[in-house]
Amino acid sequence: MKLIEQHFSLEGKVAIVTGASKGIGEAIARFLADAGARVVISSRKQADLDTLADDMRQQGADVTAVSAHVGDTEQLRALVQKTIDAYGGVDILVNNAAANPHYGPTLEFPESALDKITQINVNAPLMLTKLVHPSMKARGGGSIINISSIAGLTPDPGLGMYSVTKAALNMLTKVLAKELGTDGIRVNAICPGLIKTKFSQALWEDEKTLARFTKNLPVARMGTVEEIAGLALFLASPASGYCTGGIYTADGGTTI
Repeated sequence: MKLIEQHFSLEGKVAIVTGASKGIGEAIARFLADAGARVVISSRKQADLDTLADDMRQQGADVTAVSAHVGDTEQLRALVQKTIDAYGGVDILVNNAAANPHYGPTLEFPESALDKITQINVNAPLMLTKLVHPSMKARGGGSIINISSIAGLTPDPGLGMYSVTKAALNMLTKVLAKELGTDGIRVNAICPGLIKTKFSQALWEDEKTLARFTKNLPVARMGTVEEIAGLALFLASPASGYCTGGIYTADGGTTI
């Protein structure tokens, strides 16, 4: 076996990817499947997942689509159980689903949205980690990858509470890395910068706004979902076996 295959192969591994029907989550699911993992893709809408799953199967992927709202604990339990029923266990968890229900001054953040943003951006990754932990431990370890944001490192204007929740997710990553290391479970986070997705469309669809944002970056452009997926593949694979508790930026140098 070639070195690259040995260290980046996910043959025999089972992965769950939330928020997987589009954007970064979809790209990660495709990369993990191409590396040999059996992948369970999840998001809220079953029809979108089924379309993606059909396309991935045509590319040779072993994929199962399970709809779940990460804000609903019982649906998360069902997601993990269906994964175990289908594939026997879980080795990789990618917590990608996220929400930002408000853009504007933090003091104007609706009180009714506080529970939602906290539940989806912080509580759900913790709950899914709790749910997959017994399986990962029994299988000798695993990799948990939290998709955070550079907003969790430096507050973004208009994204105050989103920044707060992503900062919490970064700390949760470090806490879990310390606590789960003895079980062979690694926990890392990826902090993307401006990536061309529907989630960030308001920032990049106007050329003047995009130019103002990117012109002073060392890598003076927005990133692609594939560039995030490549980093996720590294963190999921044996190549990153000595990496845990890391907060990895992929932002074109924004946070330098």
